[in-house]
Amino acid sequence: MLQIRDLCSGYRDITVLRDINLEIEEGETLALVGSNGAGKTTLLMSISGHISPNSGKIILNGTDLASKGPDKRCFLGVGLVPEGRRVFPDLTVFENLVVGGYSRPNKMQAENITRVMDVFPRLSDRQKQLAGSLSGGEQQMLAFGRAMMSNPSLMLVDELSLGLMPSVVDECYEALGKLVKKGIAVILVDQNSDAAMGFCSNSLILETGHQHWYGKSSSAPKVSI
Repeated sequence: MLQIRDLCSGYRDITVLRDINLEIEEGETLALVGSNGAGKTTLLMSISGHISPNSGKIILNGTDLASKGPDKRCFLGVGLVPEGRRVFPDLTVFENLVVGGYSRPNKMQAENITRVMDVFPRLSDRQKQLAGSLSGGEQQMLAFGRAMMSNPSLMLVDELSLGLMPSVVDECYEALGKLVKKGIAVILVDQNSDAAMGFCSNSLILETGHQHWYGKSSSAPKVSI
């Protein structure tokens, strides 16, 4: 479903990632593992279109994403749960979800919102509440829900557990499990690398922008972060 070939990417004149190659099939899970500055977020931003790669290819379901902006990639099936949640604080929970589904027909909005509420029942009671007044855990749930509204085939999750209570982290992992059962592929970054690799079938270990190791999580070498 997703193919990345010889990807080099970074910020302006600074190259962060070099020669990244990977493949993800429908419903597969991949943990991105590495120390701060290894290039994990840069890879997610390159896939989602917020960074333009210097070279290489990113192909999703047969479509080369090189000329596609973030909005087009969202329409093609890329969902992003960014680091720090980044919900719209002055919009309600309901309005944040509607924004997340802008790339889909209006008739799908109600169905998708119901689907989000089924996964995160806590959001159902807070539909009219401003997103900025939610707890960190609730904002993370909303960020997940907003990404789900676009019916993604690929979900990118950056720093799932950052600043969250263990019970909320468990809820988020449970939600990811439900998405995977529906055939959605997941690329996951989590400061708890053991949790990420325990959840994901495959892992990619990055070291200073290079692909240090790639394969089954069960066979991955010990990682010290």
